[in-house]
Amino acid sequence: MSDKKLQIEILRHSTAHVMAAAVLEMFPEAKFGIGPDIENGFYYDLELPRTLIPEDLPLIEKKIAKIIKDNHPFEREEIEIDKASELFEKAKQNYKVELIEDLKKEGEKKVSLYKSGDFVDLCRGPHLDSTGEINVKALKLTHIAGAYWRGDEKRPMLQRIYGVAFASPKELRQYLAMMEEAKKRDHRKLGKELDLFSFHPEAPGDVFWHDKGYTVFKELIDYWRGIHRREGYQEVRTPEIMTKQIWQRSGHTENFLDKMYKVTTPDAKEWNMLVKPMNCDGGMLIYNNSSHSYKEFPIKVGELGVVHRYESSGELHGIIRPREFTQDDAHLYCLPEQVKDELKKVIDLCFEIYDTFGLELDHLELSTRPEKSIGSDEIWEQAEQTMREVLKENNIAHQINEGDGAFYGPKFDFHLKDTIGRTWQCATIQLDFAQPENFALEYIAEDGSKQRPVMIHRTIYGSIERFLGILVEHYAGAFPLWLSPTQVKIIPVSDQFLDYAGKVKKELDAHNIRVEIDDRTESVGKKISDNIKDKTPYALVVGEKEIESQQLAVRTRGKKEIENMEVERFVEKLRKEITNKTRS
Repeated sequence: MSDKKLQIEILRHSTAHVMAAAVLEMFPEAKFGIGPDIENGFYYDLELPRTLIPEDLPLIEKKIAKIIKDNHPFEREEIEIDKASELFEKAKQNYKVELIEDLKKEGEKKVSLYKSGDFVDLCRGPHLDSTGEINVKALKLTHIAGAYWRGDEKRPMLQRIYGVAFASPKELRQYLAMMEEAKKRDHRKLGKELDLFSFHPEAPGDVFWHDKGYTVFKELIDYWRGIHRREGYQEVRTPEIMTKQIWQRSGHTENFLDKMYKVTTPDAKEWNMLVKPMNCDGGMLIYNNSSHSYKEFPIKVGELGVVHRYESSGELHGIIRPREFTQDDAHLYCLPEQVKDELKKVIDLCFEIYDTFGLELDHLELSTRPEKSIGSDEIWEQAEQTMREVLKENNIAHQINEGDGAFYGPKFDFHLKDTIGRTWQCATIQLDFAQPENFALEYIAEDGSKQRPVMIHRTIYGSIERFLGILVEHYAGAFPLWLSPTQVKIIPVSDQFLDYAGKVKKELDAHNIRVEIDDRTESVGKKISDNIKDKTPYALVVGEKEIESQQLAVRTRGKKEIENMEVERFVEKLRKEITNKTRS
């Protein structure tokens, strides 16, 4: 981690403490959960005597300003763990007591406390030297949300106060401007306005795709398939429900069960099957269905697999984080000497695909072994070393994300930047020596011996639903022509020109251009205005003048000028844009 990133994290964590102290002044009976720094800011979870309202935030900000002005030092004290437990019990801070007891079970003998003014908190730190180092003009409380204690829906619901904090007021202003733009681009808002998808309580957390949204969905699939055929990938499909035993074998029941849907078949007394949260287990069963020679390698197998993960209600976020989604998975089975080359090829493929959509890489992370993992120390060291060498040998700038790898292997994560500067984690590339061992994957080597292949797991979109949600916000709903649900809207000046509009539509249909006729009994001005709101790339106004000249009056999205051209020329223009996947 860079010094600058560490400094801003310390600033934000310190600001969370100051906010908690301010809340304690307003509500002396407040009970505190946790208050970490997060990307761009911080939050604190609290149990309060009443529900907060937005009007409370400016009041809390005033108290924060006073605490900053008083310039209280952040004082660290390390004390015996039992003494800390007694201290927070006396203060009736039951959530802190629970955290301390958990640390005690882990073998901790001492804990650290931080004091600023009259506020004392359980915290590892570090913090700023004093509250006065926080720039009051560079922070803002943003919103209030509910959060279950420790993410458990069976535990109390706390109130979570979010805030943002930066090193300078300028950075805060830039961030708030970006957030204002993000509200306009919210994929849930645009998805409703553009009739792309909807959500219904009959399937909580799942997406109902409408025709227009599913059109974009299918275009993403078609593009994916074309690229992967070119790169020599096979495509398979595996069942969504498989026996408990297969998931025990892969380690999912031990490491991922809290996210998995359990299934009880009619002939069983208790759950005996699981809905897949990932595609790899089914892919490995296909691999083991036949014998393999070293001559076949690398074997590249893709799957657009529908998976289910039980995200809590607080984790759900439109189509960007639903419970059911389509993962653009692929598994590459490699000889050991092929691994580096194949990792580099996948990285290059990621860059090619993202460039098509105008998404730039913000940063790439190498995530290392997590606490919950499978496989020996030796294979983890080998996998991590291999991935480090790929980055070094190809001069790929990266960050290290310690302890955040998949439970079966280290991974590369691509964080992309959209048009308004936000970052999104999309591609993940995982190197796996453990699952080939679990599933006894083999191939016949050149010397006739049986050997284990090395497995690369990877997604590029991440999930089609999530990627589409990112694109909605990236383009603000104005998709490039090749992705647009409706590519051309024909607007007849009156009903007497419907026949000619129909002929133009037939010509465009013949070239697989998605076209609609706006035959409503509305004025031309109203139709044009509505078409702008629908963000259709092209509108064709059809009237007497167009019939006489046998030309089209072409209105291009985002431009005021009207261009007149023959149908053939217009079709040629569109086909070129679609073929080249032009972004503008």
